[in-house]
Amino acid sequence: MAAHELGYYVVDAFTDKPFTGNPAAVVPLDRWLPDELMQAIAAEMNLSETAFFAPEEHGFRLRWFTPVCEVDLCGHATVGTAAVLMGKLEPARREVTFQSRSGPLGVTRAGDLYVLDFPARPPVPVDDPALLAEVAAAVGERPSALARSRRDLIAIFDRGEQVRGLRPDFGRIAAIDDRCLMVTAPGDEAGVDFVSRFFVPRSGVPEDPVTGSAHCALVPYWAARLGKTGLDARQVSRRGGALACELAGDRVRLGGRAVLVADGTLHL
Repeated sequence: MAAHELGYYVVDAFTDKPFTGNPAAVVPLDRWLPDELMQAIAAEMNLSETAFFAPEEHGFRLRWFTPVCEVDLCGHATVGTAAVLMGKLEPARREVTFQSRSGPLGVTRAGDLYVLDFPARPPVPVDDPALLAEVAAAVGERPSALARSRRDLIAIFDRGEQVRGLRPDFGRIAAIDDRCLMVTAPGDEAGVDFVSRFFVPRSGVPEDPVTGSAHCALVPYWAARLGKTGLDARQVSRRGGALACELAGDRVRLGGRAVLVADGTLHL
């Protein structure tokens, strides 16, 4: 392939059906492009994240860009990258460790499941009535409690139907003094321990369909609340997606499936 052309893939992650889950663009590189060009490609793709990965001495480095900025951790685009690497480029491979801005991130393939090894980011309670009122105005329903993880504000509801029925005001959410807002509640169907949605308007993603990185905080929270380390989660966005979760000390394991839906060539 000529130097001015790059192959790319689009993968739906945390699902086994095309056009559900969370789509990610994946761009394999021989060497890194300028940051400005990678950001421009992500803006052109206009998906929640576009992942770029390139070989290093002891494996690969992985980076993720929304349409407007680079992020430090992304679950669904890591699943998508692993699916491209192990499903298309190196089909004999069963595991990989990506170096990233959040440290080493392992992925193991078990049948059609890709299991991420991510850092746990346990949240802490937030007692702030004014902030709770602000969140209630932004999502149209008053949460029962708030918590905060390393990068996100978490609104906790009593029932899954409340989370499903929220009508977020993305302008109000963007004005809240946090980059991301996740909402969560106990599961409301058989085999689901908890549900969530995730809003990131400041990063150019009004509602992210399925968010692996959010579960770095949600899994420790629900593991402590429910008294078990193995959890089945569902993100109840319009597209929806499922995650098999496990809290393992200071790490979170997130299992998800992936479907390749497109591939093509970028002409630079």
